[in-house]
Amino acid sequence: MDFRNRCYELVRKVPEGKVTSYRAVALALGCKAYRAVGSAMNKNNDKSVPCHRVVNSDGNIGGFNSRAENKIRLLRKEGVKVVNGKINLNKFVKLL
Repeated sequence: MDFRNRCYELVRKVPEGKVTSYRAVALALGCKAYRAVGSAMNKNNDKSVPCHRVVNSDGNIGGFNSRAENKIRLLRKEGVKVVNGKINLNKFVKLL
């Protein structure tokens, strides 16, 4: 399985209403390729991969392949509080 699909496999495990970070996904894959995780999320077109649930490790929502406003809308719909483009880190899930 290639790097991108390994990222997608992990992100599918993040439950609705929770988030993880690009850093956490990379570390769970045994590397520090945080930007590569972001690139994989940006290239995702599969609706079964909830890439909107992946944020920066500082809580900033980061990018999204269909605009940041859509990412915020999807997160709020799942009950994740977004204030000034950042999420409540109490909703954070650390991937192992």
